[in-house]
Amino acid sequence: MQTVVWRMLQNAVPWERLDQNNSLLLILDLQVGLYQLARDFDHNLYKQNMIAHAALGQLFDMPVIMSTSAQQGPNGPLPKEILEMYPDAPLIMRQGEVNAWDNAEFKAAVEATGKRQVIVAGITTDVCTTFLALSLRAEGYSVWATVEASGTTTELIRSTANDQMRNAGVQIVSLFAIVCDLMRDWRNTPGAAEAIPWLAKYFPVYGYLAEAHLGAIDNGTIIAGEMALAPNSTVG
Repeated sequence: MQTVVWRMLQNAVPWERLDQNNSLLLILDLQVGLYQLARDFDHNLYKQNMIAHAALGQLFDMPVIMSTSAQQGPNGPLPKEILEMYPDAPLIMRQGEVNAWDNAEFKAAVEATGKRQVIVAGITTDVCTTFLALSLRAEGYSVWATVEASGTTTELIRSTANDQMRNAGVQIVSLFAIVCDLMRDWRNTPGAAEAIPWLAKYFPVYGYLAEAHLGAIDNGTIIAGEMALAPNSTVG
């Protein structure tokens, strides 16, 4: 048992924080034709997650590189919403390479940014995301895979792919975790003023929390029974 634990610790990757100034966003094969393969998520939620992942580049002013696989066939193009976000960003249309890193133009575009921290999501998790993430790790890049914006055919395959990436030192993270790690402090820029509208649009469970607070301030009333919920309240 001690030998197993020692080996796990030996292979562990030190925790690393995302740095807005050293980060690159990859929008990988999130194509309208491949979208139907993402069956491990509710389709409506998954679509929102795809768009939210893409919008991270706008929120944090990161360089963005987009890539598609054989988009002239059934895989189709990227969603219109994503293309309209980045009309001037590189769009590498691969003709046959399954692993984006095997495409010389894509590899050169990544290297040209000079960034060493890569945030990526793709369809499918087990091929598009995993193959590239492992290739990037082999080249010494730090990689964050957006778990909610990568999709595949089953939960079993998703778990297996995430384990494979995790074992190679890829950080498997949520959209909210990425936003908070890049922002670091609500008082920063971008901070609360920029992040809360993003959250309201793409992560409404938190956006509504902020809206509820705003509503309480605007309304300015307390209903019977609420005082008992306040810390150190005295009732009676």
